[in-house]
Amino acid sequence: MNRFLTRNKALAGPPVPEGLEGAMTGGEPLSEMGFLDHLEELRWSLIKAGIGVVLCTVAAFFFRGWIIDVLLLGPKDPDFFMYHVFGIDAVEFVLQNRNITGQFFADVGTVFAVGIILGSPVAVFQMWRFIEPGLYPSEKSGLRFAAVFATFFFVLGISFGYLIITPLALQFFAQYSISPEITNEFDISRYFSMITFWAFGAGILFELPVVIYFLAKMGIATPALLRKSRKWALITCLTLGAFFTPPDPLSQVLVAMPLLLLYELSIFIAAAVEKKRDKEMAEALA
Repeated sequence: MNRFLTRNKALAGPPVPEGLEGAMTGGEPLSEMGFLDHLEELRWSLIKAGIGVVLCTVAAFFFRGWIIDVLLLGPKDPDFFMYHVFGIDAVEFVLQNRNITGQFFADVGTVFAVGIILGSPVAVFQMWRFIEPGLYPSEKSGLRFAAVFATFFFVLGISFGYLIITPLALQFFAQYSISPEITNEFDISRYFSMITFWAFGAGILFELPVVIYFLAKMGIATPALLRKSRKWALITCLTLGAFFTPPDPLSQVLVAMPLLLLYELSIFIAAAVEKKRDKEMAEALA
């Protein structure tokens, strides 16, 4: 908070002659925001972010039929297009509701989850509006790049989880049987939670380049360290692939490969950040 006070004071510039304050600020005199003023700005930013999430939740409520029937129940259909892409002979399985409130909470949970996801950009924008006055121009451009970068990889990860992991995992467990006497019928709450886990878990994993970007900015993740840790990265990616997919080698490798490519991209990003930091340091010393 002290930095925002200092930065606002710096933005005010040198003292303005008496009588010229209004002319230089569009009719309002220059003033330095105090601690309570910043708290008020933060409060309104949080309120606006909450309103954005609420409005997106209301919108999700009206479209919940399409969200459930097309998005969530789409991979249940043997004619789901990704089964044709993979050449999988998909089988149909039954969804059951074993709890009195199961369908109700599945419906409500879906609405809230979609509302939070759709409203998150509004919340991020409001937080950006709050911290922007305390940032230097180079920091502003860096955060804009990181925001676009993070959004792109998050959407890419969700798409990968929904289109790749979900069909493979569903059909593996639907066709897995230890006895002909046992029929696979999935609980609706568990079904929805697993699709959410596979999709958004992959979205979080795909944020690896963004995490490396910030660690490189702080000098923690260096290109040399990342290159030296390649073998550990391979083991970690294979472990995550086994955790997020059915226990078969093909699915494990299929998930691990994009993570390894993202790790290699992270090395390139860390090298670019280090090169820029060294250049700025050389210019400062000169």
